[in-house]
Amino acid sequence: MTQMHYARKGVVTEEMAFVAARERVEPELVRAEVARGRMVIPANVRHTNLEPMGIGIALACKVNANIGNSAVTSDADGELRKLRVALKHGADTVMDLSTGGDIDRIRAEIIAHSPIPVGTVPVYQVLSARKKVSDIRADDLLDMLEHQAKQGVDYFTIHAGVLAEHLPLVNHRITGIVSRGGSLMAQWMIEKKKQNPFFTHWDKVLEICARYDVTISAGDGLRPGCLADASDAAQFAELKTLGELTVRAWEKDVQVMIEGPGHVPFDQIEMNVKKEMDLCHEAPFYVLGPLVTDIAPGYDHITSAIGATMAGTAGAAMLCYVTPKEHLGLPDEDDVRQGLVAYKIAAHAADVARHRPGARDRDDALSRARYAFDWKEQFRLSLDPETAQAMHDATLPDEYFKSAEFCSMCGPKFCSMHINRAVEDFNKQVDEDHKAGKRTLDLFTP
Repeated sequence: MTQMHYARKGVVTEEMAFVAARERVEPELVRAEVARGRMVIPANVRHTNLEPMGIGIALACKVNANIGNSAVTSDADGELRKLRVALKHGADTVMDLSTGGDIDRIRAEIIAHSPIPVGTVPVYQVLSARKKVSDIRADDLLDMLEHQAKQGVDYFTIHAGVLAEHLPLVNHRITGIVSRGGSLMAQWMIEKKKQNPFFTHWDKVLEICARYDVTISAGDGLRPGCLADASDAAQFAELKTLGELTVRAWEKDVQVMIEGPGHVPFDQIEMNVKKEMDLCHEAPFYVLGPLVTDIAPGYDHITSAIGATMAGTAGAAMLCYVTPKEHLGLPDEDDVRQGLVAYKIAAHAADVARHRPGARDRDDALSRARYAFDWKEQFRLSLDPETAQAMHDATLPDEYFKSAEFCSMCGPKFCSMHINRAVEDFNKQVDEDHKAGKRTLDLFTP
């Protein structure tokens, strides 16, 4: 029985109650949103050490961290180190995108050590096992879903919306199909002369997902890979298909979230979010970025965090982080840290912009600590305390100066917050004089 099934029966599950307590909302709100399909709780019944996470517009904006090896490099120990970094810096979910080596062992280790939901793209492991796309059978795909569900995977990215009739729509693009899963399904259809097997076997996909309560993350296989390709007919044709598949999934009480672009000019992001809500019936939107410019390789955690902030503000429920290595190579542990911190900033900024209850409390507390020169409290409240403290301490000569009421930028004479103490004292005097019938401000000449 899935979370959606129970929610529709009026039952608040332990998972729903946990999410409500974590988010400081009423359990009934969580239940109602899950029943409606506007919130998902990816919680495979086999993931025994899971701390349930809610993803939906009624909750705080979430961040996913992609880890996983490539066919070229990395191993289970390396991925566990990345997982620890992701957990330390506040990832809400993590995806294992491993494409080579002992994929089963890597995934088993990640699930065993992850208290947050774990997602995968099952077709990657199918191709790794079969070697060639032409050797993949529809049953291989379904068998892999069952296999990974038994391992405890909480959500699958499934590129079921890429149809044969959509392929001519990408002909004009600069970068074509940039989604790995989307391109693999396109190649399969071309070589087999058959429709997308995930689409044609959707009912069987739903049976497997319902059995283990695996959430479907409907993959955006035709997402734009550059600004020039954004918001085109191919992208929106797939989105329409995903909306139709979402309705069929809900009929089977299977939870669904929708993956989104990609590379999108800043002025088109809000429109993309609203269009997803319309075509996909308000299923939670899970976006990659989007990147708002294509000219900054090595800094795409920044170009995409800008777009992610806009997407979260417009209503995206979860942001998939992008690291500095995007388009360049396999991220290492420091790339994971940089990407995740950038996206926690984006998600938090979106929560503040949407006036979510309590979202700004941490900002205000840090601001008070900053004004009081309480450096330890500033660092504690920071998203990345170690980096903040290291930057502060780096140019100060000894321990005394590290706790002084100034930093190395302004020093003791030019620190505006220190100088403002005189303004505070003056204002107190004005208030006291006003109560005594004096007019202090009259002493100032024009």
